[in-house]
Amino acid sequence: MTTALLSTAEELQARVRHGRRAVVMTMGALHEGHATLIRAAREIAGPEGEVVVTVFVNPLQFGAGEDLDRYPRTLDADLKLAEQAGADAVFAPAVDEVYPGGEPQVRITAGPMGERLEGASRPGHFDGMLTVVAKLLHLTRPDAALYGQKDAQQLALIRRMVRDLNFGVEIVGVPTVREEDGLALSSRNRYLSPGERRTALALSRALFAGRDRHAAQEALRARAREVPSTHARAEALSAIGESRAAADAHAVATAAPGGPAAVRAAVHQVLDEAARFDPPLKLDYLALVDPSDFTEIGDGFIGEAVLAMAARVGTTRLIDNLPLTFGSLGAAS
Repeated sequence: MTTALLSTAEELQARVRHGRRAVVMTMGALHEGHATLIRAAREIAGPEGEVVVTVFVNPLQFGAGEDLDRYPRTLDADLKLAEQAGADAVFAPAVDEVYPGGEPQVRITAGPMGERLEGASRPGHFDGMLTVVAKLLHLTRPDAALYGQKDAQQLALIRRMVRDLNFGVEIVGVPTVREEDGLALSSRNRYLSPGERRTALALSRALFAGRDRHAAQEALRARAREVPSTHARAEALSAIGESRAAADAHAVATAAPGGPAAVRAAVHQVLDEAARFDPPLKLDYLALVDPSDFTEIGDGFIGEAVLAMAARVGTTRLIDNLPLTFGSLGAAS
């Protein structure tokens, strides 16, 4: 197939539509993570539908001192990757096409959720992100729009905006794509030197340590629930040599710190070590939050949660996260 390159809203709107349109919004510098989103969009659109990839480096998302001018622009390579992944069109407008009157006076405000975590570290970032997402949803008019779960707070805010403002579009989250060593794919990974990359791997290692600690605790609690503490049951267990194992399961599940506190402790153990690396990993934030509003969860929390963090290695800022499930709904995702 040949992927069309469009630069104006008029060109995009002139396309004859058949079936569903699925949109993948990017800032370019496409990699395998984006390709995964495009392939997922192709499945949603179906053979009769259309997949549109937007490539636009949104100036409203960059604060003072951030890397707007440094952000990679690789449109030719982006077009090739989009075509190979199954896109029908790439919409790559200029800044004055998206903001014809200059910086918009009326913008989307992210509200309290947009002031936490990434929003606290990058004031105004989510207002700029939601504003351009709203504009691109209006310009592309999709039936479905797909976003990566690596940007978990962004995805949560887009879902909230679409629900609160009745956009009438399906928002689809696609799991994070990782390189073989565990590092989450990001266009910013290219800025890392070999030494910085080795340090950066502590982000995913810390997340996996928290996930594994949680899964082990859930498994112990499940075993403890399966072993009633009756005298008859204890005698039966003793006869087959399992009384010690049952006692250990009860003891660990009861005495060992579990839940969110255990997850945070396991993560910090890895991060504290990484802070002594050369170069060091400098933690921006670590949070274990309710995805509905990105507030920290308490020890008695039951349900879906997001373990999220951001850190700097050298001059490069990286983010990563994992979904977890607490309580009666199950163990780690």
